[in-house]
Amino acid sequence: MRFSTLGLIFAGLLTGCASTPSSLPSVASSEVASFYDYQLYTPSGKPLSLNSLTPELKQADVILIGEWHTHAGIHRFQTDMLKQLASDARPVALSMEQITRNKQSVVDAYLNDKIGEQYFIKQSNAWPNYESDYRPLVEFAKQANIPVIASNAPKEIVRCIGRQGTAYIEKLNAEERRFIAEDINTGESPYKEKFMASMHHGKPEQTERQYAAQVTWDETMADSIVTFLSMNPDTQVVHIAGKFHTENGLGTAASILNRNPNLNVVVITPTPDVSTSSSDYQLNVLAPPVRYVQDDHRMAAYKDLAQRNHDLQCK
Repeated sequence: MRFSTLGLIFAGLLTGCASTPSSLPSVASSEVASFYDYQLYTPSGKPLSLNSLTPELKQADVILIGEWHTHAGIHRFQTDMLKQLASDARPVALSMEQITRNKQSVVDAYLNDKIGEQYFIKQSNAWPNYESDYRPLVEFAKQANIPVIASNAPKEIVRCIGRQGTAYIEKLNAEERRFIAEDINTGESPYKEKFMASMHHGKPEQTERQYAAQVTWDETMADSIVTFLSMNPDTQVVHIAGKFHTENGLGTAASILNRNPNLNVVVITPTPDVSTSSSDYQLNVLAPPVRYVQDDHRMAAYKDLAQRNHDLQCK
């Protein structure tokens, strides 16, 4: 069975961002018993407390914290980690996948008390889970005078790249063009191999377009972070995004280093099973529940997404 083109695009983008497990979760360590719990580990599997972080974490220029979206334990950790880093003398900034570049002025207005939260939520096109999952981060940043970087590419542009490929970028006017990275590399890479392996349906040209959309996110988030650090070189940036974008030093992490190989980038990846030989720091949490068990339920959900996406037009 094949998805429709729109279904493929939407499913591909969701796969790239959320990276939700498709198999039953394994048993986590005894220290993690609920979806509110977490335990941070080094790449070698040594447990860490937030008040005794390694020098590598303290000295990093960029800390990328991957997430399973809506996971309470991960979102709790993100806020706790930001609070801990902010307690040191070094300035810190928060970068978010969940807010797009064209909404930076809205974010700044909210942080400076020029608008209220409900107006901010509406004008920033905040994710549906903002109040439950991202409010703690933004509110802490607000009271601690921490800059918030609206780092991502606008969804409407990314969606159309997913339909038409990178050729769509030539249709953007000057104002729209500045909201995505200048350089978007769709060439062969370990990240592209990983993305292609996650896609199981559709024609090759469709999957190529979906990858172009995916990497536009990564390149734009990386560009936003590197640009900020070029103007604020003493600041440490904490970036939160779906784990597919960051794990194993791929995606956004690789894009950052392609722009500035001198930056020290550290990745923290959520996992239900702690390894003794990981390339990332590990955040032990319970795995999300399986989304679908029966294939017909999964297909019905994809068709519903495709239908909701059907009326959205591109240039």
